[in-house]
Amino acid sequence: MKTDILIVGCGCSGLYAALHLPADKQVTIISKSDLESSDSFLAQGGICMLRDESDFEDYFRDTMKAGHYENNRTSVEIMIRESQRVIADLISYGVDFEREADGSLAFTREGAHSEKRILFHEDITGREITSKLLERAKERPNIQLLEYTTMIDLVEENNTCYGAVLRMKDGSLQSIEAGVTLLACGGIGGLYRHSTNFRHLTGDALAIAIRHNIKLENINYIQIHPTTFYSENEEDRSFLISESVRGEGALLYNKNMERFVDELQPRDVVTKAILAQMEKDGTDHVWEDLRPIPKNELLNHFPNIVAYCRSQGYDPETECIPVVPAQHYFMGGIKVNSDSATSMKQLYAIGETSCNGVHGKNRLASNSLLESLVFAGRATTDIILHYNTLESNPELFQKIRFDKYEDAEEYGRRSNELVLEAIRQAEWIMEEEANAASEGGME
Repeated sequence: MKTDILIVGCGCSGLYAALHLPADKQVTIISKSDLESSDSFLAQGGICMLRDESDFEDYFRDTMKAGHYENNRTSVEIMIRESQRVIADLISYGVDFEREADGSLAFTREGAHSEKRILFHEDITGREITSKLLERAKERPNIQLLEYTTMIDLVEENNTCYGAVLRMKDGSLQSIEAGVTLLACGGIGGLYRHSTNFRHLTGDALAIAIRHNIKLENINYIQIHPTTFYSENEEDRSFLISESVRGEGALLYNKNMERFVDELQPRDVVTKAILAQMEKDGTDHVWEDLRPIPKNELLNHFPNIVAYCRSQGYDPETECIPVVPAQHYFMGGIKVNSDSATSMKQLYAIGETSCNGVHGKNRLASNSLLESLVFAGRATTDIILHYNTLESNPELFQKIRFDKYEDAEEYGRRSNELVLEAIRQAEWIMEEEANAASEGGME
């Protein structure tokens, strides 16, 4: 197989990138599962946008504060400054954001935001955005979409990427030669027992990056979402109860139905408070009360959350629902610059797979979709700028040993262990550095 640009992943970042590449370039998008089983489809709350210049400083400050000021300031500014252009793009693709009575865009607020700056479509904003991008991609004759196709390895030599090894839908192994490879593989939730992510998202790109000495960044920065619907079935994917419901007035209670935390604090703060309360109460969950939200707002803004709760035997109009924290988002990833280029030539990374430093140690609510799209666009600009200087190496594909990839289950298990061990190691190093700094300050 051969293509001009290989995009590994079919979420919002991969699709947006494909739509911004020239029509004379053959683009191949592969998806490990079906085309709609990406976490982009699951995003509920919304997507941030700089409303006007008067909000820039507050938006910047909110993002930095949520990230514990470990954010890359340049990346944060790029994301905020380019937000209006991205939203205009999405609207041109047919994305239907909520509107006010006068036709202007409607904004909501979520935890750790000082102002209303979040656009939304009911409580399925991710599905609305990603489905429209997928529709537009299917209309482009230069874009090929392959389902149930998994990247197993990169084909590289001397730190230059020339394509990838793929496991096809029928289980066969094939190589694909590509001028540029763009990793948009999503997060790592499939490595955890409780996660809001699809189970097949297991950090494949990270394992490959480790094997090929591609630089990683902050891979132990893993966000736990404070509120997912509590289920006794450990095999269930955790259903997200969006932060937007707390932005609209929902409250959190302990076992005695007493408030114990400021619900609008950053996610990591709320998560710690919930876990501490659960330990204190000896319970497996806390309670979330959606009844303070006006009925029309609850039913019109959050219809899918209401429907899910009812399917589980709880009516959020009349009673509290059980919620528990779960792994949700990956702030770390493959290290990239502001154009989404990795440390390997002809290889880019975007979306949750990448780390450009926007989120710091903790992601601000509803920045993920925006960050993914902004830096996907920047990747395509850089790819187009340098496309005529790309190198090819067709002889390298004749040397591929497919036999080492034949046992899919064993290869996947080793890949998962590789990523988890790297995360543990990064966490240990951070703890050692913190202890050393603490001891140094006491001298």
